[in-house]
Amino acid sequence: MTESRFWERAMDRTIVPGYSRIGYGVRRRAGFPADPEPAALKGRTVVVTGSSAGIGEAAVTGLARLGASVVLVGRDEERAEAARRRVVELVPGAEPTVRRCDVGSLPDVARFAKELRAEHGPLHALVHNAGVMSAERTETAEGHELSLAVHVLGPHLLSRLVAADPASCTRVVWMSSGGMYTQRLPVDDIEYQRGPYKAAVAYARTKRMQVVLAELWAEHLGVGGPVVHVTHPGWADTPGLRASMPNFRRLTAPLLRTPEQGADTAVWLCAADEPGRSTGLFWQDRTPRPTHYRAATRESRPDRAWFWRRCQELTHPWAGE
Repeated sequence: MTESRFWERAMDRTIVPGYSRIGYGVRRRAGFPADPEPAALKGRTVVVTGSSAGIGEAAVTGLARLGASVVLVGRDEERAEAARRRVVELVPGAEPTVRRCDVGSLPDVARFAKELRAEHGPLHALVHNAGVMSAERTETAEGHELSLAVHVLGPHLLSRLVAADPASCTRVVWMSSGGMYTQRLPVDDIEYQRGPYKAAVAYARTKRMQVVLAELWAEHLGVGGPVVHVTHPGWADTPGLRASMPNFRRLTAPLLRTPEQGADTAVWLCAADEPGRSTGLFWQDRTPRPTHYRAATRESRPDRAWFWRRCQELTHPWAGE
């Protein structure tokens, strides 16, 4: 093992250096893969969910700087519009647009996808960034646990409707979390109905589901289909973190990444040449990472197959197939 690879593994395994602004700075100084060309996304449409603040807004800004026509998607249209104005101030000449969609509502995702296809046609990239961490177990109108709906079912349905073939989309990027390393794929209870509900556990479980689902999408689309990648941003100082984990934020504030640092790899995955030549990988700081560090979190192939079928079944009524 080379010395640089040793330090990479050490930073990942010890969590704090690798996930913090320290890891980002060390890796950038050591030599990131090349930045995309300045106008790499000129004339191309990119959709970013959960883009009213934080990492999503930072991703929109980064994509706009590369020339993309970005669609900001948010549940609260006023907050999304405020984010759009901030992006325009930072990127003169950018023309992002705002669209409302509650990613946790499957009927609303179906409505949004229909409008998106009519207004924009083929997409270059779709970034699944919408996130939630609910203090108590909450169900959507369709009866699904909220974090499952927002992180898994809504994005899965949106992928089915607007990113399922090369003619409709080129790249799909899922924003996961390093917290997924603590959880296995919970095929016995994906709705989190058993045991005491813990917000951080619900979040991490569905972030593990995202990683598995991105890999399954890559397998499903195969060679020649849209490439699918998943990334995690490290620990970034965002409004969502401040609201849902105030104590963690207070303790780690000096180590937290900026939203721009957290969004960097997602923007790079949308725009750079290198990720267009692979699919189904899990990235942090522009480098593929392992998806498991412990045998206890590994899922079996039958479990993966069951999970794909279940996601298909739960979203089928709105898939229009």
